[in-house]
Order: sequence, then structure tokens, then C-alpha cells
Amino acid sequence: MEEISELVELSESMRQVSALLADEDIDESKRTSTFLNVVGLGNVGAGKSAVLNTLIGHPILPTGQNGATRAPINIELNRDTSLTSNSIFLHINNKSQQVSASSLLHSLQDRLSKVSSGTKRPDPIYLKLRTSTAPPFNLIDLPGLDQRIVNDKIISEYLEHNDAILLVVVPAAQAPEISSSRALRVAKEYDSESTRTVGVITKIDQAATEPKSLAAVQALLLNQGPPKTSDIPWVALIGQSVSIASAHSHSAAPDTSLETAWRAETETLKSILTGAPQTKLGRIALVDSLAAQIRNRMKLRLPTLLTGLQGKSQIVQEELVKLGGQMVSTSEGTRALGLELCREFEEKFLQHLTGGEGNGWKVVASFEGNFPNRIKQLPIDRHFDINNVKRIVLEADGYQPYLISPEKGLRSLIKGVLELAKEPSRLCVDEVHRVLVDLVSAAANATPGLGRYPPFKREIVAIASSALESFKNESKKMVVALVDMERAFVPPQHFIRLVQRRMERQRREDELKNRSSKKALDAEQSILNRATSPQMGQHSGGNLKSMKEKSGQQDKDTQEVSSLKVAGPDGEITAGYLFKKSDKGWTKRWFVLNEKSGKLGYTKKQEERHFRGTITLEECNIDEISDEDEAPAKSSKDKKSNGLDSGKASNLIFKITSKVPYKTIMKAQSTVLLKAESMVDKAEWINKLRKVAQAKGGQAIGEPSFPMRQSLSDGSLDTMARKPADPEEELRWMSQEVRGYVEAVLNSLGANVPKVS
Repeated sequence: MEEISELVELSESMRQVSALLADEDIDESKRTSTFLNVVGLGNVGAGKSAVLNTLIGHPILPTGQNGATRAPINIELNRDTSLTSNSIFLHINNKSQQVSASSLLHSLQDRLSKVSSGTKRPDPIYLKLRTSTAPPFNLIDLPGLDQRIVNDKIISEYLEHNDAILLVVVPAAQAPEISSSRALRVAKEYDSESTRTVGVITKIDQAATEPKSLAAVQALLLNQGPPKTSDIPWVALIGQSVSIASAHSHSAAPDTSLETAWRAETETLKSILTGAPQTKLGRIALVDSLAAQIRNRMKLRLPTLLTGLQGKSQIVQEELVKLGGQMVSTSEGTRALGLELCREFEEKFLQHLTGGEGNGWKVVASFEGNFPNRIKQLPIDRHFDINNVKRIVLEADGYQPYLISPEKGLRSLIKGVLELAKEPSRLCVDEVHRVLVDLVSAAANATPGLGRYPPFKREIVAIASSALESFKNESKKMVVALVDMERAFVPPQHFIRLVQRRMERQRREDELKNRSSKKALDAEQSILNRATSPQMGQHSGGNLKSMKEKSGQQDKDTQEVSSLKVAGPDGEITAGYLFKKSDKGWTKRWFVLNEKSGKLGYTKKQEERHFRGTITLEECNIDEISDEDEAPAKSSKDKKSNGLDSGKASNLIFKITSKVPYKTIMKAQSTVLLKAESMVDKAEWINKLRKVAQAKGGQAIGEPSFPMRQSLSDGSLDTMARKPADPEEELRWMSQEVRGYVEAVLNSLGANVPKVS
């Protein structure tokens, strides 16, 4: 055991040297030594667990013929000579408690019984024990190699450590076919030169009556077996000494019973294998073989470590010569040395950031790839869905505000969509921050001078990381402020252009429709112009053919005719010019009366589609009025300029007022003064207006009240009464315009956020 203790100290020294060569802090390095790892390999029932129990000195690992070990068991052993041979201390969460071998065995059996045979990757079990009987090894008991849960990944996880000892366990009955053993094949795969492999032949007592098996066992022990086995040190065991000693521990002294069981096992092996070397029989021979292989592995590693130490020493000497002897003996020299190391670290950091030494390309990839992609993947389609746009506009402006002006709602929509850009901006800052933190660590490890001063190196990394954390927080605030600025300021020119485009689009649509219906309108206009008498306007419900026949019978030179135009299936639409009184005087306007809807509307020109004002006649009174009642008379020049003759104008005026005093009837006007072009036109207008105004419960009230812009004709007077534009279609068009603006802002953010990050 003294030899094992020396190997433990040498293993720790080699671990420290490895950490030093890697420029790691020896005390804080996570590097572990694998020289003392012993991995048991064998099929189900080969006796792996029994062999490891022999090394431990206590029967704590479950054994059996049906694959008792269903998950990897990792046992870290610590030797304490002050304990008795039957004392076991279990370490859990930095606390030590004494346990019995039987309780540990039952606990492992319970945990292993819960592992299903179909589990692809069972969780390993870790134990840390302190006892006086075991060498300070790290034992790993793997499940049988012929079990389904054992795959190449599990095997490589424990065997790829190139200093772990591979313990190949084969029962004596299978010794004649040792070449076909899977455990041997696996060991050769990871250790082709057998510099870290030890073979164990178990269950010798069960093959005592089989001469062929005994002969194969003795050949292996004499290194005269198959070629694959000749370079492996083999040891013979029975594997039941620990169980026997545990059974007799209560009837004799514990130390005596265990030593006696080991000696008895050795004597039994000598009597069975009479021609085998006695140095390869029993538990002591196994421990010596393991120590010899560990020593061989260390001898292979030492030259590499010594060469590394010499190179490191040469680098240190060169640095000392370069810095001079006085630079570190004074405070000024220490300060100069620190500044020099900081300069070297800065140069390395810039090389990693801008050159090909580090991961600086990830910063560019984040700015030019990941961040723009996240911006493009924002769910703006969902936000610009017509139902969502309508909901936002209604919530912002009230009921159907887009019939007048949806600017407030569209601004709310723009703010909501641009709010989505905040999260990608923050993620971009976090991503770049992580890359820069990794570059700081890489640059510090690549700075030769900092490797000689680990505390100073840690301080440099901490200061740089703290600065990057501060920069990250400031950058997040800046990118959020940038997005908020775009959200808060939506240029009014955008909405001006929005209205301009809307009007231009409507103008183009009107031109296309007017072109297609021009011929029909001209033909109908010529027919309507032939209606020369007031009686024709009143009986216009007839067909156009009768209108033509009657118009041909009128004497246009001797009798005054009405200039009003009548259309519609029942002659319910009447249209013509009237003069409307305003603050600027009399203005000529085109008026349209819809008897079914009971409304009178007007436009500036006959070609216009939409009314500039409408009057609901059911709420109005129609009265005649003279010039003296309406206002001071204008000069004859003004009247002639308005197209009126001064001598006839006094009898052509009539007014429309509300039945309810002080109630407006159109816009802000409570009284509307109108003047006809002739007495015939005046009489016809007043008759039809009074007829509609006095109708109560009739057709004008009972039928649906269509908007004034809806056409009830066959297309002949489409310019006088046209169907209103679909508000939802108008809103959809405006949302598309707003989406174009939002996408332009998002593209701008994609280019500007990296500048402030």
C-alpha cells in the first residue's frame, strides 16, 4: 500500500504540472487525473462486481448471474488507516457518515432495480467511500457488455481517458475461447499496446474439474496464451473471499477474518493452479499488477511533461531578461509591468476581434445576419391583418373613424408594430456581448505575459467583463431609445402622401369608369335634353320612347320648358342646376333629388361623384321668398355675373328650413336659400320638394334609406347617385401603405441598431 500512496502523490503532481502548462491556476483548475481510474469490463456473469468488491474489501456491489449491474457505478475510494477493517464512511454533500456494507448493498440493489432493461442511457451512480481496506482508486463498474443498455457511446465515455486502467474480467470456463471475448476486443480497441490493461480470470474454483480450462488459465498466467493476450498481465482470482470474510466477521476479529480470507483464497488457487506463478494469484497480486500498470503509464507521460516544463521555463527566463531585474522590485516597475501586460492583452483582443485568430466574425454575423433575419421574421402579417387593423383603428378613434380620418388609429398601429423591434434589438446586444466576453477570455489565455501572473490575469478578465456588462446595459438603453424615437415620431408628410395617393387612385378609377360609360351617358343625355315641358318631368315615369315622341310635338320657340332631368325606373330621381346662397353670394350648383331616400344633395359640377352636402327633407319646410326677405340686393353686374337676369330673379327664390327651430339641416346652416333658373324649374322643384317633405309613413319613410351616393338607376345617371366606396377596402388600402412605411422603418433599424450597439 505504501507504493500505492506514492503513486497517488505522483498523480497529483502530474495533474498540477498539466494545469501549469495549460496556463491554468493550479488551485482552481478543473483538470482531473485519470491515472487511478480502474474500469471493469466483462460480459454478464463474468464476475466484474465480485473482483471490484475484492479491491474494496467489502461486498457492497451487487453480484449475480442475471446482470445485477444495470447502470454504471462510480466509486471514489479514500484510504484511512485509522479505521477498522469493517468500517465504511460514506461522503454525501461534504458530510461523512458511517454505514454498513449490507446497507450500501441493499441501497444499490434498490436503485438498480428501478432501471428498466429498455433504458437507452441509464444515469450513473456516484459513491465516495472512506475505508482502511481499499487502495485509493476510482473504481467504475460498467454493466455487462452484452446487455442492450451498453452501447459504444457509454463505453467510449469511460474508456477514452487514455490513462484509465482497463480491467478485463473473464471467467475461467471461457479461458479456452479468450480470443473471442468482447471485453478483450474492446480493451484492444482503446489500448492496442496493452500499456494500461490488466486481465483477471475469475471463478477458478468452478473450473477445477475442467483440465482444458485450467490449462488455458495457466497459459494466460505464463503469458503463453493467444497473441492478443501475451502482452497483458493476467491475475487469477476466485472472487468470493470478501463475501466469506463478511460472513465470519461477527465470529472473529474483523481484521483477522479479512486477512484470513485473502490468504485462504491464495492457498486455494495454488492448489488448483499448481503450475502457475504464485505472484499472479490472489488479491495482493491484483493490486500489484494495477500499481505496475499505473507506474508504466506515468513513465510514458513524464517525458512529455518534462519537455513542456523546460519550454515553459525557457519562456519565463526570456521574459525576465526582456523585462529586466529592476522592473519588478519597485512600485514604478510593477506599474510599468502591469501597463505592458495590459497593452499586450489589448493587442491580442484586437487580433481576435478583427483578425482570424478568434471568433470576431461572430460579431459581424450577428449584425449582418442574425439581427436582420430576426427583423424579417417579425409577425407583421398578423398585425396588418384587416381585422386587427380595424380593431386598432376603432379602439383609437371610435366607431368607423376611417370614414373621416384614421390617422390616430394608424399611428397606434405603427407604434404597436415597431414595438416588436425592441426584442430583436436586445437579443442582438446580448449576442454580441457573449461573443466579446468569450474573446476576452481567449485573448487573456493567448497573452504570454498574463500566464505568469494568474491573479493579475483574473483581475484583467474581471475588469474587462465588468466593462462589457456596463456597455451592454447602455447599449440596450440606446437601441430601445432608438426604436422608441421611431415609434414616437411619424412624419405628417406620410399621412399627407397617404391622402394624396388615395385621391389620385380614385381619380384614375373615375377616369376608367367614365371612359367605359361615356357613350351611354351621351346617348341618355341627348334623350333627356329633349324633355321640353314641365308635364314631361312630372310624367317621366314612362319609357324613353314616349318622351322622345312628346318632345317632338312641343313648340320650343313659343313656350318655356323645364331644364330638369328625370331618371330612374319610377322617375324618382330629379336633377338640375340651382343657385345656392353663400357668404360669397350666389353660386351655381348641380342638385339631385332622390324621392325614395327623401334627400337632396348637391355637387359643384355635374361630373362629380360625391355630394358636398345633403339635406333630409322629411325634417324640413319649403317656402317661397322674395329678394327683399333674403338679403340686400346686389348690383345688376353681380347678378349677371351669376347668370341671373335682374328683372326675373325676384320671383325665383325659395328656402328650405328645419321644422325644429335652430336645428341645422346641412353642415352648420339652419336655412338654405336656393334660386331657380326659371319659373318652370322653380315650380317643379318646389312641388317635388314639398311632396317629399310632407310625406309621412309613405314610401320615403318605410323603404330603406339608401345613402345619397348609391345609384338606383340603370347606370344612366351614375354620376349623380353613386354607390359609396367600401370603408373596409379603403382601410385595407391604407394599411398596405402604412405597412410599406413600417417595413422601411424596420430596414432602417436593421442598419442603425448595430451602430449604437
